[in-house]
Amino acid sequence: MGLPLGAALAACGTSGPSRPGAEASSSGGAAGAATATYWYLSVQPQEGVRTRAMERFNKANPSGTLKGTTFANDAFKTKIKTAIGAGQAPTLIWGWGGGGLRSYVQAGQVEDLTSWFEENAAVKDKLFPSSFGAATIDGKIYAMPCETMQPIVLYYDKRAFEKINAKPPESWADIMALVPKFNAAGIAPFSLGGQSRWTNMMWLEFLFDRLGGPEVFQAVFDEQKDAWSNPIAIDALTKMQELIKADGFIKGFSSITADSNADQALLYTGKAAMMLHGGWCYGSMKADGGDFVSGGHLGYMNFPPIEGGKGDPSNTVGNPGQYMSISSKATPEEKEIAKKFFATELVSETSAKEWVATGAVPVIKGADKEFATSEDKDFLGFVYNTAVNAKAFAQSWDQALSPTAAEVLLDNIAKLFQLSITPQEFATNMNAVIGK
Repeated sequence: MGLPLGAALAACGTSGPSRPGAEASSSGGAAGAATATYWYLSVQPQEGVRTRAMERFNKANPSGTLKGTTFANDAFKTKIKTAIGAGQAPTLIWGWGGGGLRSYVQAGQVEDLTSWFEENAAVKDKLFPSSFGAATIDGKIYAMPCETMQPIVLYYDKRAFEKINAKPPESWADIMALVPKFNAAGIAPFSLGGQSRWTNMMWLEFLFDRLGGPEVFQAVFDEQKDAWSNPIAIDALTKMQELIKADGFIKGFSSITADSNADQALLYTGKAAMMLHGGWCYGSMKADGGDFVSGGHLGYMNFPPIEGGKGDPSNTVGNPGQYMSISSKATPEEKEIAKKFFATELVSETSAKEWVATGAVPVIKGADKEFATSEDKDFLGFVYNTAVNAKAFAQSWDQALSPTAAEVLLDNIAKLFQLSITPQEFATNMNAVIGK
């Protein structure tokens, strides 16, 4: 697999409808038994896989169980930062690695798992090596890679292309040429849950990469002075606003949320022709979109190249994996429960099969043997090949950067998409928080 650069590590993650703070079911648990706490994202079908893994673990380990609580994506991000800052984190800290994990490490809030992985080499060997990039800070491992590889995918509705007698875009010029054609047909070119902000960010991640390669954002990650003012960055930001000004996105996109899956619904109901979003959307569109997936109407591809760009068209952005850390504030008993969960159910064959059943590719080696019998084998093969063949698999910017810089980033991305700031103002604002 294409090993990432220092910043080339994981993205925002699953989003969807939720019951913020809802307590997940957990079977087993003897009276007086030790209990470790576990917070994770709520959305089906992924939530079900996480919950069932916890239930199987609890049934097999009644003397030391897990208690789960689920949150929507955006609510989780706020809640976990607040809890960790107050020294009241759950035993298991689910996340995306990268800059967020680095801030936890610097604050002494998570366990160093380096020696544990050395002692449990068989567990480490079950996972793709590239998944450890976002789990590693200053040469030490602070998180367990888990769940799935999720590159960002350009999805499209084949029916919409048939209506205008066009083919999927093979370049940025094709994208810009398709925009007026779809608008003339009464179909929004692209769906976007812009209120969530990180969905907008996916566009910039690909534009920066396709124009200049991963080195452009790497300079930001490496804290080089005025890195955001790179002419390639300004070109990418300018192209982004050109697409917005051309009515490339669904009207009112800034008020549409990804946590409600409303952006996905716009695609499968025929209101939008395309959508740039995470690999995790396949499972929810299959579950909620009627015959959109089963009827063969969904198309998917990697983001196309940009004319004159230096970035390798095989590059992708997204999640090389998800990550679980252990709170340094947890009791010894709670830490042992967490480590046992890491070594057993989190990497079990049953869990791998369940992730494949959702239309996702597990980070567990050998899981691709399950693809052949899956009704989703074509999509699974696409995701697997995208991840494995990528020259660079870059981490989402808001996870690569520190929480402080990430919040400023998301705020400025929202303003850029609302056309309330220029590319140059965006660069100036972001240069001010480099290294913070």
